[in-house]
Amino acid sequence: MKRVPQHVLELPLEKRALLALKAAVKKAIAQRTREGLPVYVWSGGTVVDLSGHKPSVRALRKSNRLGAR
Repeated sequence: MKRVPQHVLELPLEKRALLALKAAVKKAIAQRTREGLPVYVWSGGTVVDLSGHKPSVRALRKSNRLGAR
């Protein structure tokens, strides 16, 4: 996980909101995985089950950048 910028309160509200959202999603995925519950996300126009192969969030973002949309 990226470190929070030292002067986070000086960032625009949009950037702070995005940081908070990313942290919340990562926490939710980790919690569901620990509990053995399925994790589904929307990626490249389809629903992807993360519970089976457990790709990292970074790998998922990378696949979206490759034009999977």
